[in-house]
Amino acid sequence: MNPIEWSDFQKVELRVGTIVEVEDFPEARRPAFKLKVDFGDEIGIKKSSAQITDLYDKQSLLGKQVMAVVNFPPKQIGPIISECLVTGFHRDDGAVVLAVPDTEAPNGAKLA
Repeated sequence: MNPIEWSDFQKVELRVGTIVEVEDFPEARRPAFKLKVDFGDEIGIKKSSAQITDLYDKQSLLGKQVMAVVNFPPKQIGPIISECLVTGFHRDDGAVVLAVPDTEAPNGAKLA
């Protein structure tokens, strides 16, 4: 593990958002979905791609709240530009379990 300073952690904008749109992403090298996530009035809706097809389907993702990094620079991923990084945890089998709040939080709420 590489220790970081508190000031480094404070730079990361981890926010809660609600998935408002889910599309297949057939152009992705590995199975993925294209997501639109609503982070509230201050941040708005951001696009992302997520390799989460092992444990989730489009219907189960729609309306789900997730935690995402919203202050990375946009990144070209195939034909889309990813504007946020939806977070999750890798299982031993390679599947990703989303990092989610355990109760509803306002869109845009920052990790405390």
